[in-house]
Amino acid sequence: MSDPRQTTDTEANPLLKAWVTPFVTPPFDEIKPEHFLPAFERAFADHSAEIAAITNDPAAADFANTVTALERSGKLLNKVASVFYDLVSAHSNPAILEIDKEVSLRMARHWNPIMMNAVLFGRIAQLHENRANLGLDPEQLRLLERTYTRFHRAGAGLSDEAKTRMAEINEKLAQLATGFSHHLLGDEQDWFMELGEADRQGLPESFVAAAKAAAEDRGMEGKAIVTLSRSSTEPFLKSSARRDLREKVYKAFTARGDNGNSNDNNTTIGEILKLREESAKLLGYPTFAAYRLEDSMAKTPDAVRGLLERVWKPARARALADRDEMQALITEEGGNFKLSPWDWRFYAEKLRLQRANFDDAAIKPYLTLDHMIAAAFDCATRLFGVTFAERKDVPVWHPDVRVWEVKGPDGKHKALFYGDYYARPSKRSGAWMTSLRDQQKLDGEIAPLVINVCNFAKGTGAEPSLLSPDDARTLFHEFGHGLHGMLSNVTYPSLSGTSVFTDFVELPSQLYEHWQERPEVLQQFARHYQTGEPLPDDLLRRFLAARKFNQGFATVEFVSSALVDLEFHSQPAAAVQDVRAFERRELEKIGMPEEIAMRHRPTQFGHIFSGDHYAAGYYSYMWSEVMDADAFGAFEEAGNIFDPDVAKRLHDDIYSSGGSVDPEAAYEAFRGRPPEPDALLRRRGLLDAPKAA
Repeated sequence: MSDPRQTTDTEANPLLKAWVTPFVTPPFDEIKPEHFLPAFERAFADHSAEIAAITNDPAAADFANTVTALERSGKLLNKVASVFYDLVSAHSNPAILEIDKEVSLRMARHWNPIMMNAVLFGRIAQLHENRANLGLDPEQLRLLERTYTRFHRAGAGLSDEAKTRMAEINEKLAQLATGFSHHLLGDEQDWFMELGEADRQGLPESFVAAAKAAAEDRGMEGKAIVTLSRSSTEPFLKSSARRDLREKVYKAFTARGDNGNSNDNNTTIGEILKLREESAKLLGYPTFAAYRLEDSMAKTPDAVRGLLERVWKPARARALADRDEMQALITEEGGNFKLSPWDWRFYAEKLRLQRANFDDAAIKPYLTLDHMIAAAFDCATRLFGVTFAERKDVPVWHPDVRVWEVKGPDGKHKALFYGDYYARPSKRSGAWMTSLRDQQKLDGEIAPLVINVCNFAKGTGAEPSLLSPDDARTLFHEFGHGLHGMLSNVTYPSLSGTSVFTDFVELPSQLYEHWQERPEVLQQFARHYQTGEPLPDDLLRRFLAARKFNQGFATVEFVSSALVDLEFHSQPAAAVQDVRAFERRELEKIGMPEEIAMRHRPTQFGHIFSGDHYAAGYYSYMWSEVMDADAFGAFEEAGNIFDPDVAKRLHDDIYSSGGSVDPEAAYEAFRGRPPEPDALLRRRGLLDAPKAA
């Protein structure tokens, strides 16, 4: 009986045909779930044949026939996989998710024999050993070093018995990571809370409009709902005057993946940690954290712990001082209850209004999505000379997706940028940047296709999508990643764009956030959605004054997540038999205020369990923040946030160099020195934090 998920007619399979579309982009309007498995079959076969040809080449290994040949291999696989994983994350359906289970296993089975191929690794190792005599340029040397490191760390040098076990571990981890993300999406899709008229106390009109749009997305016309998307939950917790509903929403949000149902992730976490620990030990490392961090800027768990603890103490002290003020506020209002986690955001807003005469609701009408996109583009134009023109002729995966053509300062085509901004049930939560094609120059100029995906609340009718200051910052953050991909100017695909250490990859994105909150940018682009009036000077002043408010809370929820991630991967997996007990124990150890939850509780911590990209690496955002806070100082010292000389160095040394340069060298080339650690504490307003209790 034929598999309904496949079609065998390769002539009719759009993934296997040449794409006759603008800029050779994926024809999303033609691609159906049943096209993927046959396309992957062909792509796996083609790639295996290419690898066999490199491995069995009778000629002595040289850079061209081994390293460059590897760079040229797998083009069809990259093409099919990038389209598939975009849909899995941004616009899935039951058929796609079912195929994902199979593809994740097949992907592991395909890559294991390649990355552990002893003959292929022998050729790479021989070149690596003799690298000083090969006459390579700096980018080629960097590529050889990264290729050798990648194979070595995948287990290419292990015994046959250890390789067999490593392959089994990789397959199982791939299945578990896929299961984790599917469970999380399942819990997020299953839950919503309807808002009757009496349930809307304190909610601004913009939130109610977004709640109606969310209901419409689920086929509930005329209703209004809160969902478990962060862009729905957090504004509700900030503004709802109904304490009982805040508790209900908060508990549902923090319980994702931890409900004892078919989407429960507790067992999955235990299995992932056990297998990661075993793989690290097979490779000769005491813990997965030691393995993971060796190939990073931080190098060791102790270096990470040192940074996190340095930030933790002042952040915790600031959060506790804010907590006491909020408790006093509750008492003043006649509230006879202790501040709880579902109260924090609500009373923090009241406290901010009291201290700085500012709340998010006041500025939101000035932060329309379209204006913030225009602001992000304008900053890129002023810094790097790139321009953006919307294209309506490029196929997309959902009608809400928009596409812009990006041209360089010379007026030539440089990239396409896809923006997928609105929350919907078919999209996983969070915000991210990815690509459908990476920049390279190995065989002619290949322009990148870069994607930003966000989960902003959609407006309805005449009401546009209005962003909170956090949303606007997220938009700039992801666009900073996008620029890293769009401005990339390297020869080899493995070094393109964001192919850098995890604790460096957040530098271009977090640095770009600085421009979003600058008066020069807000005065131009923050305009009232109804009147078109610019942001009043007084409101702008109050917004800027309030920026560092609640940084104790924000830092505590982040650092606690990073520390627990580090401990998950530093302690023996046997210590994590009970995930909830482990979480509780670690939080008690650091003195976590009971009124604050981790930004990502373990069962919903997709960064570290939906794959291993940020496993033992969630700290990376803060490691990069040391650099981004210090890097923006270069513009401040120049007296111009668009200073052309500083911007040129930023472009050349950070945004365009991809992974072709060691990150420490890249940063020092831009700044002229290593980063100043106190810049982070200064940016967060924690240098003068009260002493810890």
